Amino acid sequence: MGVAVARAVAPQLAVLPRNAAREAAALETLACWAGGFTPRVSLAPPRALLLEIGGCLRYFGGAERLVAAVAAGAAGQGFGARTAIAPTPRGALWLARAEAAAICLDLPMLAATLDGVPPEVVDLPAGVPERLAGFGAATLGAARRLPRAGLAQRIGAAGIALLAQAYGELPDPRPDFVFPERFAQSLELPAPVENAAALLFAARRLTAALAGWLAARRAGIAECVLHLDHRGRVPTAVVLRFAAATRDAERLERVLRERLERLALAAPAEGLRLAADGVLDLPGHSGVLFGSGERGDGMAALIERLRARLGDAYVHGIAAAPDHRPEGATRILAEGDAGTAVAAGPRPFWLLARPETLRERDGRPWRNGPLRLLAGPERIESGWWGGAKLGDARRDYFVALTADARWAWIFRELRPPGGWFLHGWFA
Repeated sequence: MGVAVARAVAPQLAVLPRNAAREAAALETLACWAGGFTPRVSLAPPRALLLEIGGCLRYFGGAERLVAAVAAGAAGQGFGARTAIAPTPRGALWLARAEAAAICLDLPMLAATLDGVPPEVVDLPAGVPERLAGFGAATLGAARRLPRAGLAQRIGAAGIALLAQAYGELPDPRPDFVFPERFAQSLELPAPVENAAALLFAARRLTAALAGWLAARRAGIAECVLHLDHRGRVPTAVVLRFAAATRDAERLERVLRERLERLALAAPAEGLRLAADGVLDLPGHSGVLFGSGERGDGMAALIERLRARLGDAYVHGIAAAPDHRPEGATRILAEGDAGTAVAAGPRPFWLLARPETLRERDGRPWRNGPLRLLAGPERIESGWWGGAKLGDARRDYFVALTADARWAWIFRELRPPGGWFLHGWFA
């Protein structure tokens, strides 16, 4: 949201993690995580993040809800956070440092709130708070009420400039955080972990940062790798695969949980590193007009859970193959591959592994009663050139109705000794 004054200003959300020692090493990871709220993130070393939130207030349901979401997310990253919203970057930072928990969306509200902040809690030049206290200015508002020329002599031009930036009287440009081209973030564990499932709490910080990084880049991934570091051993690589490109934090965490719950550690883990290559373009989803609705990722989520639980070798797609013989008309689908279909008549959903021999009465196929032929014949003659695995096929196929009203796919064998066979069932 822009506020028109002497220049355009936008609400800034300042986030100050309370644990300064840990924050210094984790600031870049936090910036990646913040990409889930806005692509305009700025570092304010050594201990703060600035989020430009003018374009996302409505999306998150207003300032209060956004602040609550940011605070909850920071807690998930392992940090307690002091937050404040203001239309200027320095104003937001000063209010956060003062632990005002303020939400100021325009300059008059910002001025009224900043006026009550003590000078010693903000980043004025060294010695300035003491000099202000010396002549009775116990708040920023009291300092600003002093004559400007005399105040400049007492605190210097640098102090005057900082005050003007905080109150929106001077511009305060901030460089945007440049999200890295490749995501690779590490996390040192406070103590060795022997149970892989216990790693989830720590690892979800990395997946949340990955989700934010992907959101800022409007991208998704189909695969990422979590490396578990061990002392004196080769790291364990845990591959997380997804049925479709995603940047959804819940999907990332769900697949991670499934993999870790079934992983036996060869040695205690002392650190984690999450890396993602092969980033794919993934534009945002349109909202649903009425209700929450489904986003169409139910099948993808099911495939991901099955792969995580059973292994990639047991969950795969099926593609059409260029073969008229039903036994050879499909093949296992490799990831990123596609099948090539051939022209054919109606095909059943369920094809039997081996054709079932049918009895014959008065020249008609029989299975718990006579079968009524509804469509056919469709002649299939293929494999005569030497298909060793499937062999030569010469058959006439029919769609038939059984006595109990089931639709069957049957054929009459044209090679001696002939006969009728059931080959599949239609759904």
